[in-house]
Amino acid sequence: MKKKVAFSISILLILIVIAVIGFNKMNTKQEKKDYKEMTAMVMKVEEDKITVQDSNNIIYTFLIEESDINPGDILNLKYQGKLNKNNNIQETKVMEYEKEKKTTDQDGVPIDWQDNGLFSQFYILASKKVSSMTIDEKIAQLLLVRYPENNQVEILKDYQFGGYIFFAKDFKDKTKEEVQQMLKDLQNTATIPILTAVDEEGGTVVRVSSNKNLRNERFQSPRQLYLEGGFDRIKEDTIEKSDLLKELGLNLNLAPVVDVSTNPDDYMYERTLGENTELTSTYAKTVINASKNLGVSYTLKHFPGYGNNEDTHTGSTVDNRTYEDILKNDIPPFQSGIEAGAEAILVSHNTVNSIDPDNPASLSPGIHNLLRNELKFTGIIITDDLDMGAVSTIDNATVKALLAGNDLIITTDYEKSFNEIKEALNTKIIDETLIDKLAFRIVAWKYYKGLMFEINK
Repeated sequence: MKKKVAFSISILLILIVIAVIGFNKMNTKQEKKDYKEMTAMVMKVEEDKITVQDSNNIIYTFLIEESDINPGDILNLKYQGKLNKNNNIQETKVMEYEKEKKTTDQDGVPIDWQDNGLFSQFYILASKKVSSMTIDEKIAQLLLVRYPENNQVEILKDYQFGGYIFFAKDFKDKTKEEVQQMLKDLQNTATIPILTAVDEEGGTVVRVSSNKNLRNERFQSPRQLYLEGGFDRIKEDTIEKSDLLKELGLNLNLAPVVDVSTNPDDYMYERTLGENTELTSTYAKTVINASKNLGVSYTLKHFPGYGNNEDTHTGSTVDNRTYEDILKNDIPPFQSGIEAGAEAILVSHNTVNSIDPDNPASLSPGIHNLLRNELKFTGIIITDDLDMGAVSTIDNATVKALLAGNDLIITTDYEKSFNEIKEALNTKIIDETLIDKLAFRIVAWKYYKGLMFEINK
């Protein structure tokens, strides 16, 4: 009898164990069904976390245990929980990951570079061009460099930058013919046509029309134009401005300023429309629409909106407004310009506490994710000058700017910026895959602008 009872208990225990194992397996399967997946390129690997970028150029940082992951790897990540694109570090947990082979489509364009973006019709041409470039040439394409004091042609010949940015003193006392020749000499030196950029906003910031040889009068400020003739006058001014810049050989205007400011005491007020969010949104749309097909690209600035903050040329400034205020009051003009086809957006150096209290906007993945994810911007993101006081003392700012999601770096100290990127590659902080992707985006933009076809003329 005792043997039968013992046998029955043993059978019962075995059945319980089998049931528990089955239940656990079922739960595991259910948990795995709850996993979400992401395919992304690894941008940076640190001791306990990885930073990745998906095909929509949105950046995420995950905590992860020790692994064999390296910058440049393509990962299929399985994770639990909800992603927050504004968080510097995701609270979601990576449950599994697999390395994937770097694949291309039938035309040789890497799959993870394709975002169906503004310049996507030129991705095949851009990919072929980048595949023929040296690593130094690709790094140089990411730099929009302050026009040097001397030896400008020789320096361009050595470095082959993505472009030069010009200030008023670079045009001072020159005739139209002299400016045209200056820019022609540069383009003739470039193996890839360069961006030739100015801040020709009108009003207090005019690099070209400050020279009476180039225009009899300075271009008026947005507010002056609006008070004089509304948006029709702004449209006329944009066309006239574009025609002059193109005639001179300039192809990128770092304008319009679409920051919302209605207080004359604000630092940025004199450079803005000086009207509310709705009218500033119409202003952004008007300028971008008017500029199309005129040979000059325009740049919305200063994302995510300057507000009433102080000047970042001389030092850091902190924006303490709420996230809701920024979304409601500052973001709509950028959204309006993007919907009109804006090709480029310039990011400020303000530290926006409600989005990323640890980094200036130009070095913040959260700021760039807002632009890529919420506003669906697929064009070129440009930093403000990294030699401005707000960021000039930050170590390795150029590499941090690339890892934050910028495509193009404005810099005065081009040697420092170039060497920072080269060193980051040599020490494997970043991988050449990231440089390839960014150079590809810049070159695709240049095809879109028609610059690359100048080579064949």
